[in-house]
Amino acid sequence: MRSFVSLRPAAREDATELALLTDIASHGFATWLWLTELGSGSGSDTPMERGRQKLRGDDGQGNWRDAVIAEAYGEIAGAAIGYGLDEGIRNIQADRPALKPVIDLQQRVIGSWFIGTLGVYSHLRGIGIGRRLLEDQIERAKTAPVSLITASYNEAALSLYKNNGFSETARADAVAFFENGRKHEWVLLTRDAR
Repeated sequence: MRSFVSLRPAAREDATELALLTDIASHGFATWLWLTELGSGSGSDTPMERGRQKLRGDDGQGNWRDAVIAEAYGEIAGAAIGYGLDEGIRNIQADRPALKPVIDLQQRVIGSWFIGTLGVYSHLRGIGIGRRLLEDQIERAKTAPVSLITASYNEAALSLYKNNGFSETARADAVAFFENGRKHEWVLLTRDAR
């Protein structure tokens, strides 16, 4: 069943794919964050290049070192980025209103393995790649509980997570990051430790 999917640790050279998949998984939230980080500077970077640079860096959590790549049918099909969520999250202050509800939810699950990104390219969805990446993240958590945040309108993701032992822990109203953005809630899901 899983023989068509192989997982491997990401390499720094995968940063472009990781940036794309992070943006896909976040439904554009990542691009918006990277855009706001660029500010009104006179640099020539685009939001995607900013994201690529962050993901290829060595500092902090959530970069290529924390990522796993899924390959299927001879191409990169998806990725997951996960890491232990430690007390350091308490020191993070939301510098943009749209980040506050996400950080507040993360602060509720300190000590868990946090899946920051789980994304699969659309033409390869529905064939078990996301489930395989999720299973791998659960294995990486070892004996820690696993947590993640998704948008309330993302029915496919909610179904995948709930069918794999996750339950809703909390919700927070999302702050629209685009003027005509979809009104929704961020949903914090957790899975008990093994």
